[in-house]
Amino acid sequence: MGQGPLDGMRVIEFGGIGPAPFCGMLLSDLGADVVRIDRKGMKAGPGVGGSPFAITERGRRSIAFDLKKPEAVETCLDLISCADALIEGYRPGVMERLGLGPDQALARNPRLVYGRMTGWGQTGPNAKRAGHDINFIAISGALAAIGTNDQPMAPLNLVGDFGGGALYMAFGLLAGIVHARQTGTGQVIDCAMSDGTASLMALFYSYQAAGRWGSGRRENLLDGGAPFYDTYRCADGKWIAVGAIEPQFYAILRERAGLTEPVFDAQMDKARWPDLKARIASAISARNQAEWCDLLEDTDACVTPILDMAEAPLHPHNVARGTFAELEGIIQPAPTPRFSATPGAIQGPPPKAGAHNEMALRDWGIGPSMIEKLRRVGAI
Repeated sequence: MGQGPLDGMRVIEFGGIGPAPFCGMLLSDLGADVVRIDRKGMKAGPGVGGSPFAITERGRRSIAFDLKKPEAVETCLDLISCADALIEGYRPGVMERLGLGPDQALARNPRLVYGRMTGWGQTGPNAKRAGHDINFIAISGALAAIGTNDQPMAPLNLVGDFGGGALYMAFGLLAGIVHARQTGTGQVIDCAMSDGTASLMALFYSYQAAGRWGSGRRENLLDGGAPFYDTYRCADGKWIAVGAIEPQFYAILRERAGLTEPVFDAQMDKARWPDLKARIASAISARNQAEWCDLLEDTDACVTPILDMAEAPLHPHNVARGTFAELEGIIQPAPTPRFSATPGAIQGPPPKAGAHNEMALRDWGIGPSMIEKLRRVGAI
């Protein structure tokens, strides 16, 4: 039994890397029974589990199949017949060649929500091409808007893989399951990271349409162009983030930081932004990060320290909310969002490939004789 609002939901995840396992982690954290299909004989590592450091692979069970064996494919279809949803992140055509494509799966389980996670989607000129997050966000308008004045910069792989990919896949699967439970009809979810990233850019396309967003980087309200919405280096080399957009918050920043010159009155005069930014940078550089936090962090000046991944779990706010958790000595993000009646939980550590062959197969209705046959023919 899982702990969380998705307890009772059954999900098949075909082992992979990047956004597909992150989507599986999100569903597992909220209580879904996620069984990952791994390739028999794979060593520990991303997409196949077995490493305690593989945080995005936590909380599911693993069955390791040799999918070249027809018995393994048939058993996968038996498992699919019991599932609410399926997640796969292969290039278009791979699942069809295995005999596990949407046609075969939905014929076995008409209520199934079949989630297909790719960078480019199942159709279009790029559909069968290789790519990574940086490529997927490049064609959405997002990458061009992020970076320095001189160069676009990849914002980790948060925007495409995880924001435009895994989160949209989780949202799509849950929407599909609601529909299937209402109608008895499943469907295929074509989740492209390039599409999801374009969707994430909706606000900025609205700003552009209204003439409130220019094409250059670091010249707009939220891209580091505004002096009151940027990062600043402190005297000790550490950094703070300033986000004092609203006039009342900007006033608090000015009062606390001693930015009293009349020139700061023209907050929204873009022509003055470079000068204001230089003045703020000079003021910030006179004190250490801790001094600025003592002065500003408990106010509505919208100033916070910029913390690295070693520091973030120790911040008092994160500690108070339990934003991070420790599992088998590994510090990692805790399940989110929070549910008042059915809180989620980390359901377990990352599994080794095949660690739950018999247990998961048995729990999903595969009988002892079939399990023995799978072993005999080398399918598991």
